[in-house]
Amino acid sequence: MRKSSAILLASATCILLSGCGAGGLFNRVRPDEFAVQRQAPLFAPPDFALTPPQPGAPRPTTRNSQAEVTEALFGPAPARSAVERSAVAKAGAADPSIRSTVADPKTQTADKGEVTKTIIAAPQGDGREAQARTPAQ
Repeated sequence: MRKSSAILLASATCILLSGCGAGGLFNRVRPDEFAVQRQAPLFAPPDFALTPPQPGAPRPTTRNSQAEVTEALFGPAPARSAVERSAVAKAGAADPSIRSTVADPKTQTADKGEVTKTIIAAPQGDGREAQARTPAQ
């Protein structure tokens, strides 16, 4: 019994080791650690035209933040034709705060008409005055 267990163990070991490949354990293909090259680090070439900033001096910006935000939201200003430029010049420049003034509820910007004024002035609730009717067809 002892001999048969040893033979069985030896044959199982041989079968398991045969699955390790035809090249053997020590003939594997490995990367050559001496063939690896270091790459040169990336760097920006020096710009000798730049001057260092003065301490306490304001940042050199060409545009203010308001113009940058406006361009980011609405895109660059469209090119205007000569006719449009002359019409704007004759009409005069618009007030820069025109959008805020128009959005103000106290500003009368247009005649809203009697129907719109009636709808806005309608009382709240489910009473007889607040019910909507559709015309018969």
